[in-house]
Amino acid sequence: MKKKIAIGADVGGSHISCAAFDYTTRKYLENTFAENDVDNHAEAGAIIEAWGRAIRHTLDRAGIENVGGIGFAMPGPFDYENGIPLFTGVNNKYEKIYGINVPHELRHYLNLPNDFPIRFINDATAFAIGEDWVGQARGTKRSLSVTLGTGFGSAFLSDSLPVVSGDEVPANGCVWHLPFAEGIADDYFSTRGLVNRYAKLSGKMLKGAREVAEAAKTDEVAKAVFSDFGCKLVDLLRPWFKKFNVEAMVVGGNISNAHHLFFPAMMVCLHREELKLKVSVSELKEKASIIGSARLVEPGFWERVSPLLKEM
Repeated sequence: MKKKIAIGADVGGSHISCAAFDYTTRKYLENTFAENDVDNHAEAGAIIEAWGRAIRHTLDRAGIENVGGIGFAMPGPFDYENGIPLFTGVNNKYEKIYGINVPHELRHYLNLPNDFPIRFINDATAFAIGEDWVGQARGTKRSLSVTLGTGFGSAFLSDSLPVVSGDEVPANGCVWHLPFAEGIADDYFSTRGLVNRYAKLSGKMLKGAREVAEAAKTDEVAKAVFSDFGCKLVDLLRPWFKKFNVEAMVVGGNISNAHHLFFPAMMVCLHREELKLKVSVSELKEKASIIGSARLVEPGFWERVSPLLKEM
């Protein structure tokens, strides 16, 4: 019997979420969802156990006999080709798993065969692949997906594959490192960017983007911060919309929950620049990364995408 089920796992700074996906029918299997909190400063064994417990739950629900492999949506720095974390502590997370062989450790913990596929890709890229496969970018040839939250993730896709080099995209196929304002894009288009700009203009330091969005119900300063966010996002991405010939942009991440506050200004600025592309907020949300990572198990897609991993 052909194993047509893949497990996708989304690793965040303090959690793991996973679920099974039937890649022949493109069906997300809701009843297989599992999640676990993770102490990202714990020893390697404790982190593998936290990841493994969530995955075991999903494996049990899907039936190990039906599962062809596991795909991970993983933040960087990471050796995606070999499954080896490269966190040094600079990002204040997962420094204790630096250099370990994650596939080997997980196969051992889960009692899986040595040749059981466990594969990895950047988390923002996994989000883009999920949106391209079954989400808001489905049916387009060229798309850009961005995740707005603690950090600023992005991925350019052409014919369903990430584009990570060449003149049509920024270095490494992502935009977080691009110079912007007084720093880089990640400083501006992130939770800390929103919070810091609101604090500078209002004198009030709020906890996060959700609180700034709540303030915007009555506070003109908070409204202005979000409008600025939308228009400046177009300013940053304008040259890449044109160079890459982007047909669709999908916006995800926690800040996308406040899209009603920055989409109107973004649309005005897109119109001003005569940029014609479909802009959507993700409906899949976290599922997009789970689905995108699960696609790594699909044999045909893996054959196409695996040569690109060494460039990520």
